[in-house]
Amino acid sequence: MSNVLPEIAPKVLDVRPMLRSGGEPFQAIMQAVQELRPGQALKLFATFRPQPLFRVMQGAGFDHEAHEIEGGDWEVIFTPQPQAAPVETSVDADRPETWPDPSEHLDLTDLDPPEPMVRILAAAEALGPGEVLFAVLSREPLFLFPELTKRGHQWAGNFDETGSAYRILVRVGEAKE
Repeated sequence: MSNVLPEIAPKVLDVRPMLRSGGEPFQAIMQAVQELRPGQALKLFATFRPQPLFRVMQGAGFDHEAHEIEGGDWEVIFTPQPQAAPVETSVDADRPETWPDPSEHLDLTDLDPPEPMVRILAAAEALGPGEVLFAVLSREPLFLFPELTKRGHQWAGNFDETGSAYRILVRVGEAKE
């Protein structure tokens, strides 16, 4: 899934006249990039395939797609790279990046609710305190979060960069009496 918002047309920059007159368009390109709105792409026209610019733009967070057009000129579309959603955590989850590697992996993307929740809770009950399980789901498990908290487990999760899979880590807590 592209990170380009469909309602925002790409900004168009044609540097062919500048190049044909012997000018250097790098500053104009960087200025155009700074003026892009969030999620907006840049469509660049040049007299050659701007290979060195690809690395610069990649470092700025853009993918590219280049096509040769009439007369040997090139059209390059720079699109913002997809980004994963921020990680959400349970209130008591402290530094999930320090949790141990998951000892259980579940791919639950083909299951309809409530089956993913049932399987995650069952898997968590089979693990010992401090152990971690990782699961991938096709949607955000909103009803799972309070159930995990109620059972003393911590969690951290987010959507992947495509926005089509929800990833969750569950750290098993101490059994409550």
